[in-house]
Amino acid sequence: MTTVAASRSKTYDMAYIAIFAVLMAICSWISIPMAVPFTLQTFGVFIAVGILGGKRGTISVLVYILLGAVGIPVFAGLSGGIGVLLNTTGGYIIGFLFSALAMWGMEHLFGRKPAVQIISMVVGLVICYAFGTAWFMVVYMRTNEAVGLGTVLGWCVIPFIIPDLVKIALAFMVSRKLRRYVPQG
Repeated sequence: MTTVAASRSKTYDMAYIAIFAVLMAICSWISIPMAVPFTLQTFGVFIAVGILGGKRGTISVLVYILLGAVGIPVFAGLSGGIGVLLNTTGGYIIGFLFSALAMWGMEHLFGRKPAVQIISMVVGLVICYAFGTAWFMVVYMRTNEAVGLGTVLGWCVIPFIIPDLVKIALAFMVSRKLRRYVPQG
């Protein structure tokens, strides 16, 4: 009997992981036109970890990145392929995994209390920004001239801070409401 229950639980886990990987793809395709357009990719990452929890949410982010790496057009602008990841903004996509890992670590250490979830999302965002910005600078300087940190932050981070904080607030609220409908693993 426990073998059947364990098998069913693993099947549900795989289904939820796949659903949230697809949700991240859909979020990446949605572009909000502003002075600097932005997508809902980070919202997808935050909601995956917020609803599924650290382990399944992180695996979902990894599946999303691997789908894109093999060429399935799951990234922004319906793009995919290893070239996207190796380009200047690919570090931000890879940074999603580090964000999810940080959120999982904080969940493991401090539980899933609301304050912990919000702080872990903000920390995850900062980690994504840091990794993505460093990656951007390295790739950009290989193909162009040297560029300063302030310039790259002005291009890649500062315009996105407020939209990303709004996405965190929305992901927190939605995940708190929907978590009760998803069995926690």
